[in-house]
Amino acid sequence: MKLGISELFRKNSKKEEAPADAALGSENTEESMDANTRDEKPADDTVNCPKCKQTFKKADVKENMNVCMACGYHFVIPADRRVRFLVDPGTFRPLKCKVAFSNPLNYPEYEEKIKSLQEKTGMEEAVYTGVGKIDGYETVIAVMSSKFLMGSMGMAVGEKITNAVEYADKKKLPVIIFTASGGARMQEGIISLMQMAKTSAAVERFNRHGGLYISVLTHPTTGGVTASFATLGDITLAEPEALIGFAGPRVIEQTIGEKLPEGFQRSEFQEEHGFVDQIVPRDKMREVLAHILRLHCKRGK
Repeated sequence: MKLGISELFRKNSKKEEAPADAALGSENTEESMDANTRDEKPADDTVNCPKCKQTFKKADVKENMNVCMACGYHFVIPADRRVRFLVDPGTFRPLKCKVAFSNPLNYPEYEEKIKSLQEKTGMEEAVYTGVGKIDGYETVIAVMSSKFLMGSMGMAVGEKITNAVEYADKKKLPVIIFTASGGARMQEGIISLMQMAKTSAAVERFNRHGGLYISVLTHPTTGGVTASFATLGDITLAEPEALIGFAGPRVIEQTIGEKLPEGFQRSEFQEEHGFVDQIVPRDKMREVLAHILRLHCKRGK
């Protein structure tokens, strides 16, 4: 039997909504912070800020939403903890969208790498999706994780993002997607690139039906994710100093033969030139999102 494109990508997937009391996943917060520390290795219970070079207890940084207390540098934050900071307590339920593992290129050790990351991060894939309330407003939320193969988008990520948007469309709910990605997943070749069209088409259908899509760009948002659903939001927010772009600055400079402006791929430059609507520090994100939802949506029951 011949399968169409949509059937090809959906034949191994299983979607359902988890019970309201389903537990959140668990990423390794300490490793997330250490990944951003480029100087001398700190003690096991401390972390160095790569911006101001000061050393802090990991527990203190964790308590401060993984933000440096001295200079405001935003460390990587695990997907499940970001959700906890955002939603009203007890309201989040994961969206189950189980996609069977596929290795279309027979890429060496790809399956082993995925299994290792699943055990290490507690996530099924590089994006975490669910439904929760922010200040009483029911919202579909997707959070990408740079700790899972650099948040790269393959078949599973594309399916999970598409499923979240389609669920929001069906239930008439707004969508908030936090992006953090190195782009398309090279281990899946052309299949990964096709997820750009797939996710973009889902967002376009959602838009035609009047749905509200808020895109939040976090560090880093690059490659095929930037070139697809990440930049299709009705409102685009970003965390401070987030790297946002398609190709890296060296590739661009070599291509055009010119020196690029300082910090041109950072969120501040993007806001100044109209690519980002507002830069929102992590401790203000819930407040800003609640305000936007208040203006656009009916309060959830």
